[in-house]
Amino acid sequence: MKKLLLCAFAAVSIIACNSNKESKMDSADVSANEIAVTSADTAASKIVKTADMRFRVKDVQSTKEKLSAAIRAEGGTLMEFNVESVVRREEKVKYSADSLLQLTSYTREGTVVAQVPSAQLDEFTDKVVKLAAFVDRQSLKLDDQSLQYLSNNLKNQNKAAAVGQMNANAAKKSKDIATTQDIKDAAVDSRIHNMYIDKAVKYSTITLSFYQDNTVSRSVVENDELSDFRPAFWSRMTLNIANGWSIFMEFILLLANLWVWILLGIAGYFLYRQLTKKALQK
Repeated sequence: MKKLLLCAFAAVSIIACNSNKESKMDSADVSANEIAVTSADTAASKIVKTADMRFRVKDVQSTKEKLSAAIRAEGGTLMEFNVESVVRREEKVKYSADSLLQLTSYTREGTVVAQVPSAQLDEFTDKVVKLAAFVDRQSLKLDDQSLQYLSNNLKNQNKAAAVGQMNANAAKKSKDIATTQDIKDAAVDSRIHNMYIDKAVKYSTITLSFYQDNTVSRSVVENDELSDFRPAFWSRMTLNIANGWSIFMEFILLLANLWVWILLGIAGYFLYRQLTKKALQK
């Protein structure tokens, strides 16, 4: 009976010790959460700026070159550019016997995507406005990535602590190799994400779309209308008379090939008339 009481007392003591440890761990978690909240309140601002502009210019190609120079002057990087001509209407009119005047109405459009230092974004947009004859659209978007950045850092700390605990437990180390590797890979992804955020905060992305007024292009091209290359009327009349005579001669030659049949036809005709006369005389 005493042994049973001693065992029960020992079990109660172990449970009490575990509860104390859990309460200490809970208090540690609370402290960690408080630290995290404090860190969030004092975290550095991570504001990502994205700008967009659309405007009309006098000359697209010249504007593209000036924009490239302005981007380099501000310490930025040209990420993408595109210049194209959009045909609105095309027509060909008679210019001479063997040539046409091709009229093409088109609009030239350009697109530039660049990254400029965020500190110089306002100064750069002011330079762009001076190049424009008319601004259709201008916008600026601010995206606060501070909490996401802090979340990645705190998760990385938790992942590092988890990997340390797994490495410290030699008995389960072989079983947790795959789990440890997954945690390390996730930590790398978080760090890379933060690097992207840092770069986006330091360099703002701006998209510039510009165009010029409709332009009409004139060019003389070779006439591709085959009907315009036909001879004049009297030339065609002479040719047709000669062609008719050739057809007639060919018809005579055809009859010459059929002389046997023509002779048989004539003989048959006279024979028919003779038979008809004899029948009438009877």
